Amino acid sequence: MQLNGRRLSSNVEDRRGGSKKVYGGLGIGGAIIVGLITLLMGGNPVTTVQSVNEALGGSASYADENWTPSAEEQQLAEFASQILAGTEDVWTSIFKQYGKTYVPPKLVLFTDSVQSGCGGATASCGPFYCSADQCVYLDLSFFMEMKDQIGADGDFAYAYVIAHEVGHHVQYLLGTLQQANAQRSRMSETESNKVSVRLELQADFYAGVWACNDNKMFGSLERGDIEEALDAASKIGDDYLQKKAYGRTVPDSFNHGTSAQRSKWLRKGLNTGDITQGDTFSPAYSQL
Repeated sequence: MQLNGRRLSSNVEDRRGGSKKVYGGLGIGGAIIVGLITLLMGGNPVTTVQSVNEALGGSASYADENWTPSAEEQQLAEFASQILAGTEDVWTSIFKQYGKTYVPPKLVLFTDSVQSGCGGATASCGPFYCSADQCVYLDLSFFMEMKDQIGADGDFAYAYVIAHEVGHHVQYLLGTLQQANAQRSRMSETESNKVSVRLELQADFYAGVWACNDNKMFGSLERGDIEEALDAASKIGDDYLQKKAYGRTVPDSFNHGTSAQRSKWLRKGLNTGDITQGDTFSPAYSQL
């Protein structure tokens, strides 16, 4: 991506190195496996990953006064801030077109573990959006795990991850997230997972909408960038991850979408740049 001279966002809270928890450290690969096992047993994968981490390494907290970021991590922090700034510029413009005001989320950078408005979480859970405090949470080591564990790499692939989480914030501002979660609370687990897939695919679409419009505004995309993001989308599909962990898939447990679905909706956002084209709730589930 071409980001030279791009501004940094003022909506970044840096909690890196402020405190740490001692965990055994599943990493994203271990988290994927434990999470899939839990899904098959009908449990909550996020809760289980946290519990296993605590059992492996304890939960004692300590201040890490000697922590200093590596040059690579500091570069990633600046990159994340620039991407967040880009989402602010794009979504402010789009919301204005429809007579709405965009209120940007805060990006919270953390190391190892964090306390959010939605509860405690570890880096093993990956980046996430919390609507309770309207923040996106990110441990920058996730990008290194993407590269090492699932072979998804590249600056636009990393930007897609951030833009996807901001997409959930867009859903929150539009009321889509609240409506979907209200529906899920009244459904069976299988049906609830299907609504979750619809939410995630729309967030993928919004990530594509951002990238399309960011490129129009700033000329940010370079040769190979789109392929990077589509490759990342395919490698975080539920079917890809389940096959990687188990050698088979359990479709009823899908809650983010298949590789084909995630790539399809990201590509649609990239091609159209039009927020009105991202209705993932009206089509039949088999047509997503």
